[in-house]
Amino acid sequence: MDNSIILKPVYSQTVPTPLGLKLPKNWLLSWHQVATREALRDPNIDVVFNTAMTGDGKSLAAYLEVLQGECCVIGLYPTNELARDQETQIKGYIEQFQPVNNPRVVRLSGAELEIYAENEGLRKGAAIATRTHQSEVILTNTDIWHYLHRGAYLISGDSPDKLWGRIDKDFDLFIFDEFHVFQAPQIASTINTMLLIRYTNRRKKFLFLSATPNRQLIERLEKAGFRCRQINPTEENKYAFDERLAQGWRQVSRTISLTFIPLEPTVTSSETWLRDNSHLILAQFQQYPGSKVAIILNSIAAVKRLTPFFRELLQPLGLTVGENTGLSGKTEKDRSLAADLVIGTSTIDVGVDFKINLLIFESSDAGSFIQRLGRLGRHDGYEKDGKLIKFERFSAFALVPNFLVERLFEGETAALEVNGIYDRPFFHGKINELYRQINDFQGYYRRWGGVQSRLLFSKLGDRTIQPQYAQSREKFREVCEQVFDIKLKSVIAQIKRWEEDWRQLSGKSGKKAGNPIAEDAWSFRGASAVLCGLYDLTEENEADRFKTYDLPGILGNLEIELWTETAFMRSLKETAARTAQPIPKGRFARCLAFMKLHFYREEKLNWKFTYSDDLQPIADAWKVQVLKGVEIWQPGNRWVGEINKLLRNQGLVCYVIHRPVSEVRMRLRLPMHFQIYPMSDHNSVHDATAPYSIAIAQSALLLDTLAYWLKSKGDEQWIV
Repeated sequence: MDNSIILKPVYSQTVPTPLGLKLPKNWLLSWHQVATREALRDPNIDVVFNTAMTGDGKSLAAYLEVLQGECCVIGLYPTNELARDQETQIKGYIEQFQPVNNPRVVRLSGAELEIYAENEGLRKGAAIATRTHQSEVILTNTDIWHYLHRGAYLISGDSPDKLWGRIDKDFDLFIFDEFHVFQAPQIASTINTMLLIRYTNRRKKFLFLSATPNRQLIERLEKAGFRCRQINPTEENKYAFDERLAQGWRQVSRTISLTFIPLEPTVTSSETWLRDNSHLILAQFQQYPGSKVAIILNSIAAVKRLTPFFRELLQPLGLTVGENTGLSGKTEKDRSLAADLVIGTSTIDVGVDFKINLLIFESSDAGSFIQRLGRLGRHDGYEKDGKLIKFERFSAFALVPNFLVERLFEGETAALEVNGIYDRPFFHGKINELYRQINDFQGYYRRWGGVQSRLLFSKLGDRTIQPQYAQSREKFREVCEQVFDIKLKSVIAQIKRWEEDWRQLSGKSGKKAGNPIAEDAWSFRGASAVLCGLYDLTEENEADRFKTYDLPGILGNLEIELWTETAFMRSLKETAARTAQPIPKGRFARCLAFMKLHFYREEKLNWKFTYSDDLQPIADAWKVQVLKGVEIWQPGNRWVGEINKLLRNQGLVCYVIHRPVSEVRMRLRLPMHFQIYPMSDHNSVHDATAPYSIAIAQSALLLDTLAYWLKSKGDEQWIV
């Protein structure tokens, strides 16, 4: 393995404690933490971006004012797992800082809200109001924040600002963590909500924490008139990479040996490599007793298949293996913290509570590469039975596409030398420059961002609040039209056309008929029409067995048994009663089907969508549309007939292109988890390669922006 380099350690500059700031004994703050506090206190700044390196204490910078007892904060996270992790960290800070007001921390998720509301006999909206009123720190996911301002938790007759009107007044600072994981729809949603807060409240503060900030977000916020400041310790030379030059500075990362493993860009290449090279992990534990190892992959199914493999491999050495994915139950996640090897798709706890000295990881782009590598080398060791187990060295294996290794190491213009020694900013710059650049969907804002604006504008015109917000509403409209380069009148007309098209297709009428395209456009992550309820028999803890999973992932990776909704919900209620653990059921309300998961398949199975008529006219429309009559083709799946009975009547928001999936993905530089799948019609159902591609839900809207941009340039070809 000769594609190896050495990454230098990282030291962050510490600074004298500002006058009046109270810290625990012997604590010093890094430059970026003090600079962030100063920016948040500056009345001429609205939005702050902290781009400190992973592991350099961005969370402490965010909550520093809370720990002085001077601020009420809402922390917004891309996942409930990350919010849960931050809850533990912030409560630890409160215990160390001992602020006089002892700020109350409350974590909100859809599941917690549902359980709290049922226990207290409240509606969800009332539960939100109660919980937020009883705390100084709210930790939740960005989805809830979005839907809260959309009026999703209200009942008929409530004024649209019943919840957000008070919450936006009570809380001073809104923190967005790990915001780089979001795409254009979530960025547009966040901008819309920030504008709503700005024009219906006094000025609030917004803080974005990300080692890889989103340029589109910054540009559009500045266009909207937000006064932004970036806290960038790298540009300010506040990092050092030599201990001799960093006396008294805080160490952020240790020296790391990084080896690149070039692989064919297929779905199973990393999994195969791990099986074939498992001796490397055995050697790590034998050569460095007390090691802690993390394997971070992109596929949940791969994790599920590899976990038993490594458990069997390491059991003779008395070593344990834990699992950490979005589907892992709480019992499994808690167990993983005490394991010797953790394998998963999530970085939650990795490098923090679960301290590691060997990391093997996949990535999907430059941002995820840098973020995942940043979990390694953050600690000298860990405590076990009251003793410090000290790590001797830190190593990483990056499982990457072979083209990246070629760009990094081969040719006259190679960016890196084998066994070269590099500092992090230089290395991160090369990864950002040479890794696969995914599409940023810039056309989304003009094409779809205004649909959310239209909804919020309409809410501000409600008779219960219209006089109060008359001027705010008009200013909101003006700025949204400027930021998204739209006219709301045109957006209104388009929404009405979608609504009429859907009424004709569905045969429904009235307000309850809905508007699927608009609903996907004004939702935060899109509303999946193929989400399924899953009873996971591979899960040890009964209460953790009830999950949701998209149908495409089920068809490719899971061995299932179709179940009825009645039987599924009966089992849920019985399990909750038997285990005395409440199990939230609201997430299953719109599931297409219900299934039992028996096991994860060893090999991914092929499947495709089919359409009984001709797809060419649909593809020639070059637009997002709702399609009925879609089915699944998968020989050998004995449940496919029953699934198709449910699926063919479902209206799928989609975009169809007359090109194979592999070609569309490559030429349009689509993200790894983009929802686009192979599709055939009655003329091509037996073709070896499906000639059409179908993007569904919010991915259809994103795909539309590429074609929309191309056609606006006068190019009728979709290929870029």
